[in-house]
Amino acid sequence: MNRSDVTEMILSAKRKKGLKWADIADKIGHSKEWVTAAMLGQMTLTKLEAEKAGKLFGLDKEAVLILQEVPYKGSLPTAVPTDPLIYRWYELVSVYGTTIKEEFGDGIMSAIDFSMDIERQPDPKGDRVKVILSGKFLPYKTY
Repeated sequence: MNRSDVTEMILSAKRKKGLKWADIADKIGHSKEWVTAAMLGQMTLTKLEAEKAGKLFGLDKEAVLILQEVPYKGSLPTAVPTDPLIYRWYELVSVYGTTIKEEFGDGIMSAIDFSMDIERQPDPKGDRVKVILSGKFLPYKTY
């Protein structure tokens, strides 16, 4: 069994139980954004968090242990995303990344000291996506 297998087990149980990510987050104890990423294999769960997930999704002991392993983050199947939604984020960074760099200078936004809030905003012309990303800016040092 590997992390991909556990992700599939989680998604299957989520469908069968009719759970929403926000409901799952309430039971695990973190934001829906972090918990969604964790359940999809991008975060490491503590023993307690993994046990809560195991109980919620009916996972066996091996799956609960796998949830506690350090994942290979950013593990998309291709270098340039082919999924249209994910590709648009790639495109957004390609187009506006230089604008962000001009504002902050030579450095990076931390994905470790980071939070994200995702919200669907109803709109008569079609729902809108509101995403707030907040990461610590880390300038490159001179040495």
